[in-house]
Amino acid sequence: MTPSTPCPNPFKQALIERRARIGLWLSLADAYSAEVCATAGFDWLLIDGEHAPNDVRSVLPQLQALAPYPAHPVVRVVAGEVPLIKQVLDLGAQTLLVPMVDTPEQARQMVSAVRYPPRGIRGVGSAIARASRWNARGDYLDVADDEVCLLVQAETVTAMRNLPAICAVDGVDGVFIGPADLAASMGHRGHPEHPEVQDAIESAIATIVASGKAAGILVSGPAPARRYLELGATFVAVGVDVLLLANAARSLSAHCREQGAPGAPAPSAAY
Repeated sequence: MTPSTPCPNPFKQALIERRARIGLWLSLADAYSAEVCATAGFDWLLIDGEHAPNDVRSVLPQLQALAPYPAHPVVRVVAGEVPLIKQVLDLGAQTLLVPMVDTPEQARQMVSAVRYPPRGIRGVGSAIARASRWNARGDYLDVADDEVCLLVQAETVTAMRNLPAICAVDGVDGVFIGPADLAASMGHRGHPEHPEVQDAIESAIATIVASGKAAGILVSGPAPARRYLELGATFVAVGVDVLLLANAARSLSAHCREQGAPGAPAPSAAY
């Protein structure tokens, strides 16, 4: 796929054209809150199946809720398992994020999992799947391989060492840096801001961009997002829905207590 060849996946096309995409993590595992976030104007929304309480049954209604909106749904599977990837693609997900890809061999396996034979090993069952609109899309089998956007996560010291080889795998459209797991792998668990971790992230982004692939990362807020975009990252998530809710609720509660608002609950007693 080249910039001059239109892609049926708008998110993938944007990555090909190096247009920055700003996203938000969806970890509440709920279609209603997912739709609320879809009205916020983000370019993409990540349905998290790795650390949020999602499974195939809960991913489906979130995809349905997001369908009428411009925000592109990305589904992060819990692991790079071929049967699970088949299920998520059949649900109609076009863009997948696969965690913990440490080697080019793993990356090639994921490429094979998202493609139909003879190019890959994806099972053919689209006639009964939402992806083909239950066979209403007569050309689905012909275009499905090109529709899929495969993003892999590099988030360990091993992945950093193998990053040039992972980026060289044909069919990998983007590489996402996982700051928290990378920090833990480097001996700085809980401190992704550590200079050594930040140096590794900057080096990784440079390697990914130089390879011609799209680089992505999750940050907290616009300032770090701007920094990584300036370094060449293309798809950047700037927050997590559950943390936005938790922080807003805690801030409101604390503000009311500090102001002594009438009817505000008193601090809980310890029993």
